[in-house]
Amino acid sequence: MSAHDQLVLCLCELIRLLWKLLLPLLFLCVLLIAVLVLLVVAVRFWLQSSRNARRARDGRPTVAFFHPYCNAGGGGERVLWCAIRALQNRYVDVNFVVYTGDLGVTGQQIVDGARRRFNIVLPRPVQFVFLRHRLLVEPGLFPHFTLLGQSVGSIFLGWEALTEFVPDLYIDSMGYAFTLPLFRYLGGCSVGSYVHYPTISTDMLSVVRERNPRFNNADYVTNSLFLSAFKVVYYCLFALLYGMAGSCSDLIMVNSSWTLDHILSLWRAPNRTNVVYPPCDVSAFLDIPLEEDGDKKCHSIVSIGQFRPEKDHRLQIRAFKKVLDRRREGAGGREALKLVLIGGCRNQEDEDRVLLLRGLCQELGVADRVEFKLNIPFEELKKEMGEATIGLHTMWNEHFGIGVVECMAAGKVILAHKSGGPKLDIVVPFEGGQTGFLAEDEDSYAEAVERILALPPETRLQIRNNARQSVARFSDQEFEACFCAAVEPLMATLER
Repeated sequence: MSAHDQLVLCLCELIRLLWKLLLPLLFLCVLLIAVLVLLVVAVRFWLQSSRNARRARDGRPTVAFFHPYCNAGGGGERVLWCAIRALQNRYVDVNFVVYTGDLGVTGQQIVDGARRRFNIVLPRPVQFVFLRHRLLVEPGLFPHFTLLGQSVGSIFLGWEALTEFVPDLYIDSMGYAFTLPLFRYLGGCSVGSYVHYPTISTDMLSVVRERNPRFNNADYVTNSLFLSAFKVVYYCLFALLYGMAGSCSDLIMVNSSWTLDHILSLWRAPNRTNVVYPPCDVSAFLDIPLEEDGDKKCHSIVSIGQFRPEKDHRLQIRAFKKVLDRRREGAGGREALKLVLIGGCRNQEDEDRVLLLRGLCQELGVADRVEFKLNIPFEELKKEMGEATIGLHTMWNEHFGIGVVECMAAGKVILAHKSGGPKLDIVVPFEGGQTGFLAEDEDSYAEAVERILALPPETRLQIRNNARQSVARFSDQEFEACFCAAVEPLMATLER
């Protein structure tokens, strides 16, 4: 028998063997799928039984908010407490639960913190479910493939939340989209989401494609064609999964036009998506007097924002250094200008970041003109706002910018980044008048500060007045009305 015949014979035997194994393999696949389906059905039945028992005991439905960092003190937390306050005022026969990972404090301390930082008082108590594994969504746990790692971690954290308490309506208010299918398909809950910032966006993809270094695109990646190409593929696959998870939401609320564009392109659910601008404490700043500031001996530049890398406080400090370098000593010199950085620190990582920023100030020789105000109460925040001349914001593609609105409500001349929510929704002309300034790099920020300070006091006053009048559409009252209107269809299902 020739070698060719032997090869044909071997191939035939191999095909017969595979054919004989095909039926057992198909049977095994069907069996495994059946077991998986039965397991999912059993888990769903168990969770729904738990929910039904709880509802029979309480005699009323429950709305749960997933917000693992509810005690952080940022703009997202202000949205959370305003949303709960709005729903409590409107639905008196509904219980409210907050899933949180803040283990070092009590529920009462969290509520007191919301009152102290945001001037928000809840009409009724809320129940807190404390999650023990918040570490699973910490970015520091995933030095590589951070988006994927945090998303997988959020699934496990969501599972802990779901097994601890099964609500009737689940609202993700912090951007953990991968928890939505968990609560919808296993918990049998109605699900909604308030999206502050898409986990991934087309802008992030363009940064990687263009090999542009950013805080989330390291230099060693931008310097490598292979790593950049690999990261683009990774981002595209992740965007697909993110879109599938987000599309499970029965109701989608986004905080700005910029976020809307990205969520529509990723989640593809236009009929379920609404723009609900976040609540800004506009009224709390209206009693700050609007007066000409030409006689000020020292002009203060105030920045409001959590000490996170994307807020780009380094840009603020470097631009401030350039402004000081351009000013002469004496009248109108460096002693006539200071920078005040106000923000919350969520964890040790944020506190370490503040230490690095302090070190940068020392390195640049501006430490004597830069002040850090960490986790300060609302009264002190308002005092600093009242004394400031310029409100500063430097985050690229800020999804909205509550701090920007607050500065404008306080009658400050706002200088924000020329992108995202500030560019599209906030620092826009009001009745034909200018409401602020936009910039995008160290030089343009420094030049804008110089231009603002060089304006006649009456011109600055007119810009400040325009800004204050323009932000009425971002008030707490507007948010509560829009939020309740958006959630009403889901709340109506709870009453059945």
